[in-house]
Amino acid sequence: MKKTDPSSTGQSRREFIKNAAIASSFFIVPRHVLGGVGFTAPSDQLNLAAIGAGGKGRSDILNASVNGRERVVALCDVDFSGTAKDSVKSFPNAKLYADYRKMLEEQKDIDAVTISTPDHVHGPAAKFCMERGKHVYVQKPMTHNIREARMLTQMARDQKVVTQMGNQGASNPLMDMIRGWMNEDKIGKVSKVQIWTNRPVWPQGGPFPKADSGSKPSELEWDLWLGPAPEIPFTPNLHPFNWRGWWDYGTGALGDVGCHLMDIPFRMLGLNYPTDAECSVGSVYSQMWTADYNPEGCPASSFITLHYGPTAKNPVPLEMTWMDGGIRPSHPDIIPPDHDLGGANSANGVMMIGEKGIITHNINDSSPLMPKLYLYDGTQEFGPDRIEGTEPEYGHQRKWVDACKAGFGSEEHKALTSSFDYAGPMTETVLMGNLAIRSYMLRRKNAQGRDEFFGRRKLLWDGENMRITNLEEANQFVGRTYRKGFEV
Repeated sequence: MKKTDPSSTGQSRREFIKNAAIASSFFIVPRHVLGGVGFTAPSDQLNLAAIGAGGKGRSDILNASVNGRERVVALCDVDFSGTAKDSVKSFPNAKLYADYRKMLEEQKDIDAVTISTPDHVHGPAAKFCMERGKHVYVQKPMTHNIREARMLTQMARDQKVVTQMGNQGASNPLMDMIRGWMNEDKIGKVSKVQIWTNRPVWPQGGPFPKADSGSKPSELEWDLWLGPAPEIPFTPNLHPFNWRGWWDYGTGALGDVGCHLMDIPFRMLGLNYPTDAECSVGSVYSQMWTADYNPEGCPASSFITLHYGPTAKNPVPLEMTWMDGGIRPSHPDIIPPDHDLGGANSANGVMMIGEKGIITHNINDSSPLMPKLYLYDGTQEFGPDRIEGTEPEYGHQRKWVDACKAGFGSEEHKALTSSFDYAGPMTETVLMGNLAIRSYMLRRKNAQGRDEFFGRRKLLWDGENMRITNLEEANQFVGRTYRKGFEV
């Protein structure tokens, strides 16, 4: 029988896979009988590509392939001499690219893409993919700035593509224990949330490293690594990890773990846009009396306060505080002094403080969640550190793949725990903290010729219109300027 090419009938490959899955229910002989248990026919496989194949990108594309159930057809990375070479070994038949734009233009068989690059490339790469009808899985934070998050959230709806942000803890089944406590009104109305982390655990708070073109690794495509950022000579100590501490590329401690730590309170309390943001940052003194000034980089530590109005899930105003650089909140009297706050050694954690008690838990990435409940009546409940036997990263990537195959608007799609409809607004909350930090560093000369830090105030936020209403200069940090070819 002649095999029909779906593209020749005007039918998209995505529709072909979905319809093939429906049609397969009419076969008398099950596929697993013909091909063995777990067999997936080639026509039913999703064609996957990775943008960023090393580091976290390796586990993202590996988990998305579901032990070979799906087909990885392309890998894109700016440096295949690093850990990306492990992905090449895992997927030897995948075509290799350095430029994701070339990959998407040349290889038309791609259905879905994992994006696991430095933060500044998340938005441009995701936009380029979604414009071409590709489903996307994007590492946290979803984007580098608030404007990108808002745009990509809407674009996912308009393009009818299935999306998921890579905060894998959102699929952790232990969240059901915390959800149960909240649904049972165990701690009552929540007026305060405190969040803290030991990040940054990379160099941050100092001067930008010096350029050294001669030391560029031969296989690194530096211009493509820069992407939307300004063109500069090769600079050591940025690729592959320490870019996190510089605003042109990273989003600091907040961007690194904010989506893992803010997720549960944001989700359980039904939060949306904050009404304001303010911050203070730790100062570093290399000389007497004058603090170092490195506005191009993230600070060594920060303290951020956000406020939210009442919600359907929490009918009282809420104050959320964020602490990084090893700063953490004081130990509440209700929690025994020999108990950790949040995770082990109280290094990272969340406390939701209600009128009847406190819920605290660890960072919700792939670490033990360690949910704990303390009530003022003396009740204490503790969840297990983790649920054993679950698939890698709680099946976060696999569930996205299943939703891609089921299609936009399917039950599988609606069941995703971090599609852009949710991840976009949550990412905006994370990035509001960075907007406050960058505004805090704004300075100009006053009439006496002295430096004046004019952004050190509470910033009032019009979330619907994405604007700071009481400091126009702060609005430059809602978005960014892009190099040609990488615009969002």
